[in-house]
Amino acid sequence: MVKNWSSIKRKLLGFKLTDGLVFKTIIYLLLIIIGFVYLYPILHMLSYSFQSLADLLNPMVNRIPTSLFLENYRDAFKTLDYFKTLGMSLLVTLLPAIIQTIIASLVGYGFAKYEFPFKKTLMGLLIATYIIPPQVTMIPKYVLFNDFNILGKIWSIIVPATFGQGLNSAIFVLIFYQFYKMIPSVLDEAAEIDGASNFYKYFKIAVPLSIPSFITTFLFSFVWYWNETYISSLFLGESFKTLQMRLANFVSEYNSVIGGGNSMYANEAIRMAATILIILPMLLVYFVLQRWFIEGIDRAGITGE
Repeated sequence: MVKNWSSIKRKLLGFKLTDGLVFKTIIYLLLIIIGFVYLYPILHMLSYSFQSLADLLNPMVNRIPTSLFLENYRDAFKTLDYFKTLGMSLLVTLLPAIIQTIIASLVGYGFAKYEFPFKKTLMGLLIATYIIPPQVTMIPKYVLFNDFNILGKIWSIIVPATFGQGLNSAIFVLIFYQFYKMIPSVLDEAAEIDGASNFYKYFKIAVPLSIPSFITTFLFSFVWYWNETYISSLFLGESFKTLQMRLANFVSEYNSVIGGGNSMYANEAIRMAATILIILPMLLVYFVLQRWFIEGIDRAGITGE
């Protein structure tokens, strides 16, 4: 009886508690609950995006549409002027994200590998740019860009990214700083003995080892620029209408493109279809780069290690 109880206890609790059945069950339940919380909004949008107006008005139809109504996507596609607006969104998102990733890597490498006067002060100022709310600096930036005559132009997004003042640039510098600090100094010393220059050490040693950090930084930067509407609307105005800016005015855009009236209006299903079309590029990018993204988070120390 005692042996049976100890065997059952060992199976339930394990040898170290973390390898027992109870612990694993709790972990899997937590993962399922967290996964459901994250997936539910997407499943909700996907379900409603395929519902016709009759399904929306039918109280018997709750989550699953009676048929796949593709007219919602056709109307949303036409209202968003999808391909043209997608190209404009990629222009104001992809270009600054690439530039910001490169600049953050260079700055992070400099802080990690070299000693220079006022290093700690400059690091503190760098962190302060992330702590200070961006709304505080919006008006000075607007005045500065107006003086340089770059308002309403793509340069109002590219110039800050080029000089390390892009969207949340400080956190990307810290990601690279953390990763480059983990590279053994013996690699740099061996390269110096062979007569390698600073640029050679960066491009031949640091960059190949930090590819996951590049992927992680690029993805974060790309997503944040993609979802940013306040900066785009303030600095770019009507010159560059992104998908998010069109979504913010989707009802009025729909009425002007498709046509208003009692029988034609931007109902919830059409708005959900437009939202799915906007987040689709982000999902595709993540599915392609997810392996390097997860590896980058693990190796760059984003979890606070």
